[in-house]
Amino acid sequence: MKRISIILIFLSVLYLLIMPVFLTHYADSIICNQIKIDIGDSSEYQLVTRSEIRNVITGGDIRIFGTRIGELSIPDIERRIGRIRELKDAEVYTTIDGTLHVFADQRNPVMRVQAGGGDYFVDEDGVVITRKRLYTPRLQVVGGNIRITAQMLDGISVLDTVIKNSILKDIYYLVQYVRHDNFWSAQVDQIWVDNNDEIDIIPRMGDHVIHLGKTENYEGKLRNLETFYRKVLPETGWNKYKIINLEYKNQIVCQKR
Repeated sequence: MKRISIILIFLSVLYLLIMPVFLTHYADSIICNQIKIDIGDSSEYQLVTRSEIRNVITGGDIRIFGTRIGELSIPDIERRIGRIRELKDAEVYTTIDGTLHVFADQRNPVMRVQAGGGDYFVDEDGVVITRKRLYTPRLQVVGGNIRITAQMLDGISVLDTVIKNSILKDIYYLVQYVRHDNFWSAQVDQIWVDNNDEIDIIPRMGDHVIHLGKTENYEGKLRNLETFYRKVLPETGWNKYKIINLEYKNQIVCQKR
């Protein structure tokens, strides 16, 4: 009985050692017959399509269909997908049914920038991507005296220290403040940069322009303006003023229309 128990234990251990090797070899020999692509947040917004990703995977010198799964270079496929600027990350893996799976994580745009005749998004990491004519979420629109440099278009974040003298970095922090403030995220529609790098804000409510001036102390300026909005404008009327100027420290100077 003891000998039988030892034999059974030996066979069980042998099975556990051999089966993974057998299954791996079997799986590696399966021919890739399909590609399945999932894009994160695609129901909310769309910066890239499945067909674009599929074309990147199957284009060039990499043969996908008809190739054994074990012969596919997953790192090479991931690097190829990684060249798509609209994607923040991508994970590629295969399954035993011969499917190449791709999960792509889109970048999360925080503002739209119209500059130099171009139309761009800036994502939460400060990366600039060219806007495509696909459905996108509603964002604050930034325009005016903004320069999109070659470094930005090469994927260097506007927050990187190698990006010098760019008003876009200051605008990024302003927009992030607006996005995370319940009151201002509902109020701010457009941001305009003039030739002196001073900021005008076009609100959604009221027929006036908010002149922020330089971006220094924008938090304090907007806090003062929120108080003005809540306590003064309901009494005077939202369309009484043409310009609300926040340029001067601790002052709100209004120009009547």
